Amino acid sequence: MEEQTAVQNKPDVPKKKVKHKGLIIAGSIIGGLAILVLILYFVVTCNTQIIVGFIQKATYGDDPFNSYEPYYEPINGEKNNGQYLISEIKYDTEYPNSYLDVTYPDKNREADRPTLFYFHGGGFFAGSKNMGDPMAETDATALIDDICAAGYNIVNVDYALVPACRFPVPLIQANRAFAYMQEHAAEYHLNMDKVVIMGSSAGAIMASQLGSIITNPEYAGLLGITPAFKPEQVKAVVLDDAPLDYEKFSFATKILVGNYVKGSIYLNKNDIKRYNNIKSLTASYPAAVLLGSEYRHDMNVMHEELQKLGCEHILIDPYAERGETKQHCFVASERVDPVAKDAFDRMMAFINERTK
Repeated sequence: MEEQTAVQNKPDVPKKKVKHKGLIIAGSIIGGLAILVLILYFVVTCNTQIIVGFIQKATYGDDPFNSYEPYYEPINGEKNNGQYLISEIKYDTEYPNSYLDVTYPDKNREADRPTLFYFHGGGFFAGSKNMGDPMAETDATALIDDICAAGYNIVNVDYALVPACRFPVPLIQANRAFAYMQEHAAEYHLNMDKVVIMGSSAGAIMASQLGSIITNPEYAGLLGITPAFKPEQVKAVVLDDAPLDYEKFSFATKILVGNYVKGSIYLNKNDIKRYNNIKSLTASYPAAVLLGSEYRHDMNVMHEELQKLGCEHILIDPYAERGETKQHCFVASERVDPVAKDAFDRMMAFINERTK
């Protein structure tokens, strides 16, 4: 009887072994896949241009996005809207995309008006002075036309994109654009004693940092830039949704900004100190307009720091004011969105008070 029981139980032994072996194989496969995912994650986050390059390819195809020659034929004449444009002015030779446009409210170019320098968005991998920011859901070029129509001469500055040029090259270019236009102020009839610096998205990052470069010698030294403007020349800065607080960024924003700063999301303390100028604000920072929507957290952090320093500024935050969530760089929708129009009007009133 015992022998029969033993014989009957024998088939169960190999079944258990097979089941156990299957679990080992499945575990090995899952573990191998997990390791592979971790390796891929590490490779991509240490080499962010892999992702950004793919996006650039999808955006531009085989068309160049960095060039030492202008993308368009120069224009010197009246636009359809009555404004006067002088385009493709070469302000530097060292870096690509070193061109800018000057737009006047009308053909009377000799009228004394404030000068607004504008820097486009695009995550430092796309966009231009002509196309604006492809990641913003609004028409930034219309925004510039409307600021111009309000009585400002607009200097719309282009700058080099990654991977050819990374931080702080666009800031070096911006400073050279300032210097060039000061040297040629008489030629272009520009008032360099009533200057506003504005940017959207990536351009807002630049505008924010430029405000610190001009007013904080220690910060300028960190970036190796000697500012072309004196603090008293810059009457205001306008920061349209600037991502600055790196530690609080989403993964996607860390990919774009990390790629711009060093080609990796792993920024060290010194990298962040050079990038996030909120840490370098001083009481002499220019009067500021802070527009916050997608990056309202960053604009609120900057608002709090400017308040502590006693700096003149306004924060325009539709979510805090109205409970409304707005798209990235929402103010450029001012022609069609009442909330954006209100923000535009408040922005213009602020800079008008300081320049006119």
